[in-house]
Amino acid sequence: MQLSPQEKDKLLIFTAALVAERRRARGLKLNYPEAVAYISAAILEGAREGRSVEELMSYGTTLLGKDDVMEGVPEMIHEVQIEATFPDGTKLVTVHNPIRLSVVPLVGSSQV
Repeated sequence: MQLSPQEKDKLLIFTAALVAERRRARGLKLNYPEAVAYISAAILEGAREGRSVEELMSYGTTLLGKDDVMEGVPEMIHEVQIEATFPDGTKLVTVHNPIRLSVVPLVGSSQV
């Protein structure tokens, strides 16, 4: 099988994301590469499903919170950038501050 460098990169991201997903499911906190791969793979899949760049930029900030990652990781990841293939071509998706530092209560919720 012949793969382009871009295809090899995507496979590496998905492999790391799979490891991250399994570790997270076992209750382990993700390290820096795992967190970046987890977010990147979700963005790539969202693009494949036909979601817009704007949707994915917002979605990327909902995937992980500070309790999902090791100490110091949120401060290390200021943004995640990934080139994703959309129905109308390849676009760069940037997710700013992808790790939530605190839980934001829902509007109209009685929780604080």
